[in-house]
Amino acid sequence: MQKWRNTVDRRECLGLISCAIGGASVGLSGGSPMAAQGKAVAGNYRRYSARGKSGKKVIILGIDGMDPNLLKKYVDEGVMPNFQRLISEGDFKPLQTTQPPQSPVAWSTFITGMDPGGHGIYDFIHRDLSAFQVPGEAGVYSSMSRSEGPEKTVAVGKWVIPLSGGKIEQLRRGKAFWQILEEHGIPTTIYKMPANYPPVPSSGRSLSGLGTPDMRGTMGKYSYYTEIIPPNADDIDRGGGEVHKVQIQNHRIKARINGPDNTFQRIKKAASRRSAKKKKQEYLTPKCSIDFEILIDPEIPVAKFVMQDDEFILQEGEWSDWIRLDFEAVPYLVNISAIARFYLKKVRPAFELYMTPLQINPEDPALPISTPEDWSRELFESLGYFYTKGLPADTKAFSEGVFTGRDFWDQSEMIFQETRKALDYFMETFDDGLLFFYFSSLDQGSHMLWRYMDPEHPCHVHDEFLSDGIRRIYLEMDEALGRVQNTIDDNTTLIVMSDHGFCPFYYGVNLNSWLVEMGYLKLIRPAEQAMHRYFGNIDWPETKAYGLGINGLYLNVKGREKQGIVLPGAEYEELLNELEADLLAMEDPRNGQRPISLVTRTHRDFHGPCTEWGPDLIIGYNRGYRCSWESPLGQFPLELFPVNEDPWSGDHCMDHRVIPGVLLTNRKIILETPALYDLTVAVLAEFGVEPLPEMIGKNCLEPTTNAATHVTMENG
Repeated sequence: MQKWRNTVDRRECLGLISCAIGGASVGLSGGSPMAAQGKAVAGNYRRYSARGKSGKKVIILGIDGMDPNLLKKYVDEGVMPNFQRLISEGDFKPLQTTQPPQSPVAWSTFITGMDPGGHGIYDFIHRDLSAFQVPGEAGVYSSMSRSEGPEKTVAVGKWVIPLSGGKIEQLRRGKAFWQILEEHGIPTTIYKMPANYPPVPSSGRSLSGLGTPDMRGTMGKYSYYTEIIPPNADDIDRGGGEVHKVQIQNHRIKARINGPDNTFQRIKKAASRRSAKKKKQEYLTPKCSIDFEILIDPEIPVAKFVMQDDEFILQEGEWSDWIRLDFEAVPYLVNISAIARFYLKKVRPAFELYMTPLQINPEDPALPISTPEDWSRELFESLGYFYTKGLPADTKAFSEGVFTGRDFWDQSEMIFQETRKALDYFMETFDDGLLFFYFSSLDQGSHMLWRYMDPEHPCHVHDEFLSDGIRRIYLEMDEALGRVQNTIDDNTTLIVMSDHGFCPFYYGVNLNSWLVEMGYLKLIRPAEQAMHRYFGNIDWPETKAYGLGINGLYLNVKGREKQGIVLPGAEYEELLNELEADLLAMEDPRNGQRPISLVTRTHRDFHGPCTEWGPDLIIGYNRGYRCSWESPLGQFPLELFPVNEDPWSGDHCMDHRVIPGVLLTNRKIILETPALYDLTVAVLAEFGVEPLPEMIGKNCLEPTTNAATHVTMENG
């Protein structure tokens, strides 16, 4: 394999390079592999000069998406003995989640002990008021992080030389609870905490989770190599994947892997009338790429892969190990390293190959994924390569027909085995302070496998194996819990929690289409209602309200929005009242149900300095309903309540009262209805640390008499 060639110091070089690459199909700014690696996360990483003892151990297992009703069902069936043991020795209660109950919102609340008004995360996306409603501008960006390119560059022919550093910004506000613990001398280890990319400055050890991009700066762009272009190829290319048509000649296939944008280079763009008139040459940024070859056995379904310095053989239906890929940005000077796994779906009659999104290489990270910077490398040395992208299982490949249900299951099982290997490592090495460990499998499995287990789902699919898939994941979580229970001592507080629960997703709600029907939103060309994307057909000077994101509804406020018309004050409040009443009165004519059961007002119901950032109203959808796939980014389908036909058939972006998470501990829970922000305060209290004034929770655990002894560490 190619290695970094140290003509110049790699880290110094990367510290000068950055680009903002659009994320999943709508120009969401994510991270870039050519972003400032060492300087992207503000602050200096401090090492403990002495390993003191806190006198206390707390282990938190964050099981994303564990549902209290399903957990109780399986415990009562007697198939989860380790959870039954924890309940018997300690306590179990539903854990109130956030409104909206989206993962970045909920995890940010747990991290900070504040609601969205404090930490500023309301959805997966935010709008940029300087660009939103501007023709030709998306005006939408990722709520969790944002990258900026270098302020100064110099162009020499086709080469672009950065003269200043880029930046990747963590957008969540507030101090993380482990930062507070570290200030009191408590050692912390945070494994794949969601909504923590780039990782906040820390004197402990942390690895980022949900929100960590792939090497192309997206939330996960897979590659699909096929002899036959699928009918939905355009949708795949706009969505979660990239389709490559291949041809077999003399039992050989020549193909290419598209990597990150190469911001070291520029290509002349063909002159347009506008550029010719201005006598200004326009340029494009090329992609880094790797050419590879596949040799197909003429008789048996086997293929040999030759890429760079690596060769490997796969049988049909087999996954490769992790393969290191080095993308050349500047010959003999700069390479960008990534890793990927390959799945040979079919050899004959028509060739099909899947490649995972390009993962940040933990051995050689080109983006900031850990504190200290080299901790990901230490994990690699102990664990080997592993998924670094925020949510590893490829739900998009399943939704877009590249994966079957069994393909998705097999990938999910590989991911779980990888996670369990990491858990065993931490159980062997963790001996003091705080350990947070994250599981993604249950959340992603519940999203994609719900319709298999639910006969009431309008798109129920009977499959002997997959119908038991979600239950099987719960049993795997039980086995993982048992591994932890068998290693802890009496001085350890064990907490199992989830950010939210789950329920079925039967029907979508086209919120923006409803706003059109009710007269709150006007279209420029009503006859073309279903033809435009990304708010392209809205008559803004005649529009009072619009939906953006999964749960958000915004008023088109004068002086706030670029083309706002709703006057602040009495008119604004009157419109809020009218909208709330109409939303709660919405009825699905097919069954007489009310799709919306809760409307939250940001300014009234949240606390903190970030209430101005959020939607004016947050929609709580009733059980079985969720915002449609089209509405969050400005499409206007004609049908108001479409049947959800996507494999993504379970969800949690509803009324938060419908889908609480879980809280189990080997301690007594003293609050009747504990919430995520209460758990934050409880974790601090376990070490005798007072919450910050801006935290809104209460300690939900019975106080312990075993007070922690704090050791203050000096900066290393």
